[in-house]
Amino acid sequence: MTHYDILVAGGGINGAAIARDAAGRGARVLLVEKDDLAAHTSSASTKLIHGGLRYLEQYEFRLVGESLAERERMMQAAPHLIRPLAFVLPHDRSMRPRWMMQAGLFLYDRLGGKSRLPRSRSVKLASDPMGAALKGEVQHGYVYSDCWGDDSRLVVANALDAAERGATIMTQTRLDAAQVVDGQWQAQLHPAGGTPFTVSASAIVNATGSWAADFARAFAPKSAGGSLRMIKGSHLVTRKLYEGDHAFLLQNNDGRVIFTIPYEGNFTLVGTTDVDWAGSPDKVDVDFAEIAYLCKAVSDWFRTPLIPEDVVSTYAGVRPLYDDESDNPSKISRDYVLKYDKQSGAPFLSVFGGKITTHRALGERAADMLQVDLPHMGTAWTATATLPGGDAGPRGLAGIFEDIAVEAPFLDSATVERLGQSYGTRFRRILKGARSIADLGRDFGGGLSQAEVDYLLREEWATTAEDILWRRSKLGLHMAADRHAEIDDYIAQKSRTLAQAQ
Repeated sequence: MTHYDILVAGGGINGAAIARDAAGRGARVLLVEKDDLAAHTSSASTKLIHGGLRYLEQYEFRLVGESLAERERMMQAAPHLIRPLAFVLPHDRSMRPRWMMQAGLFLYDRLGGKSRLPRSRSVKLASDPMGAALKGEVQHGYVYSDCWGDDSRLVVANALDAAERGATIMTQTRLDAAQVVDGQWQAQLHPAGGTPFTVSASAIVNATGSWAADFARAFAPKSAGGSLRMIKGSHLVTRKLYEGDHAFLLQNNDGRVIFTIPYEGNFTLVGTTDVDWAGSPDKVDVDFAEIAYLCKAVSDWFRTPLIPEDVVSTYAGVRPLYDDESDNPSKISRDYVLKYDKQSGAPFLSVFGGKITTHRALGERAADMLQVDLPHMGTAWTATATLPGGDAGPRGLAGIFEDIAVEAPFLDSATVERLGQSYGTRFRRILKGARSIADLGRDFGGGLSQAEVDYLLREEWATTAEDILWRRSKLGLHMAADRHAEIDDYIAQKSRTLAQAQ
């Protein structure tokens, strides 16, 4: 029976961050995920790396400050995945007075400490090009800075770093049972289509997200539990709604805010809703009422109304928030809570809540807790470390684009940009010295080559076309459905060939 120091259950952003931190401290780590990495909540975010301006109204100063500090660290750690974005905040005095917005932005600029991003400023939207999409009566507003981030690729980057520091990553693997025997956890794992097997571990980390409360009750009923509030957040991908590379934060008349974000070149991302969810986290759909809600929220501000027919794609996820018994889903804290004890006979750590921006800090705090019972672990290290592909140096992302263009002059500019933004300095693991487009093998469309598919299968735990087209990339938006099936056919044929070779 193989023994690990830490068994992490859950391949979302928090599980991957904890595995990365602990592996970097010298712990022997196994991470198991029943589906794909980032298969659920961690790929269904609004793609923002931010402090959360609206959380200031809820006096969440610690959370906002920590998030802003983490935003700075992440820009340094992964300049290919985390990119600055200007947000336009139109003013409507019937919703929030100007003094409140100015005070909030003043705090937002300063709570996280020194930032490389521009500070907020007022803007006359009636005459500024940034306001061209807005209705004529919208005269005044503000511009502030935050970041956009590729959420699912951020999960993969953390998992890659964990694996390269010694962690074992097993996707498509369920944790069916766990019990303490002689002070150690024994866990039965079941790979999809494979034979169950048992491992032992000194500690278990419950980073199962929406399943965390049920997981704790099932496997460690004596541990310190927690109650989750399931909140569904739905998003629309629409035709491109306006020119420019800025986003909008739009106040809605119910007190919520809606984001519109430039997305994948030809689209706009609109989100999100906050709706209590009582169904299964495995299957979360956007309903028509949410589509209508988001369309109306945008249409209240924009000159050209957004209608359901403009929507080209939707996605939704369940945010597993720590239940603070708030009556309003939008006011439930996005902060995280870590529950750690040994009431079941061995260390058991549960993660409740959290947001993608604070994943590194959460991973560090979790590893600090685990270190009490695993004293051979080293000290915290991730605050100044880069993520795989993020070692771009002073030239940053622009330098990566230049290197790809020089080393692969046969690639079109859109593919150069996508490869740089997705893989950073690791683009060479895909191109491998190719001298022509033919050297990359079969063309699946949208700039996706056989070489890239092979890389994702070999090194990034992808197993299906969905993994590749919607999580490792967003090429599913740019490709016809029949190409999806073509990729699955290729993967199946490749699997058969490998099986025969063995």
